[in-house]
Amino acid sequence: MKDYQTITLEMIEGVAVLCLNRADKMNALNTQMRAEITDAMTHAAREARVIVLTGKGKAFCSGQDLSDGGNAATLDLERVLREEYVPMLRAITECPVPTISAVNGPAAGAGANLALSADVVIATEAAYFLQAFTRIGLIPDAGGTWALPRQMGMAKAMGAALFAEPISARQASDWGMIWECVSEEGFEAHWQARAAHLAKGPTQTYRAVKQAIRGTWDNTMDQQLDLEAKLQGTCGQSRDFQEGVMAFLEKRPARFEGR
Repeated sequence: MKDYQTITLEMIEGVAVLCLNRADKMNALNTQMRAEITDAMTHAAREARVIVLTGKGKAFCSGQDLSDGGNAATLDLERVLREEYVPMLRAITECPVPTISAVNGPAAGAGANLALSADVVIATEAAYFLQAFTRIGLIPDAGGTWALPRQMGMAKAMGAALFAEPISARQASDWGMIWECVSEEGFEAHWQARAAHLAKGPTQTYRAVKQAIRGTWDNTMDQQLDLEAKLQGTCGQSRDFQEGVMAFLEKRPARFEGR
């Protein structure tokens, strides 16, 4: 694993843990951190079978570091989004292995949408999600306008964006915005167990699941059925499928290779 300045990256038994490491700034995103997240995601995906994003300290991520680059009034937001956020978000959403956001505390602005870009979001009860953008005269970015309506519906997404009110992890779970909210006690052990489960699973099948579900928004019903058939045909030729069937017939846990 490479050394980074604003994040840490650790690999344990097929699980890569990418931790935002600017706790004194509530893990606010600056240029260097975005570049390091992009790089780390790209490299970790070559070795890991699952990647976890989490934060150091009490916050997951407070969003854009408005002090980054000097005067916020002269910040070229369009350039920053196109050149820095887009590659980072694509590295996460197009990652070939499952990704988990382990949201250990507040996730605000671009930090909230960074969390929501993962395949699975697990949050502690102490966490909340805040689309803070209109408080400073901006619209939700970092993929927020794409993710929110799909994850929580148009009505909730519009309210979250316009009112810029915090959404508790429990609310987010109840609304279908995230996968689950768990108690603060045992939170780390819980997401570690979730990650370990995926790391032992059929990795190539997970890749196909991601492709099918993330692609559904662009497809008609007939196109989606065609994609399902194509992907299922590929999965059906894998060694993991053969192992899964044998394990089922022999009434034992499957030993997937991830190939």
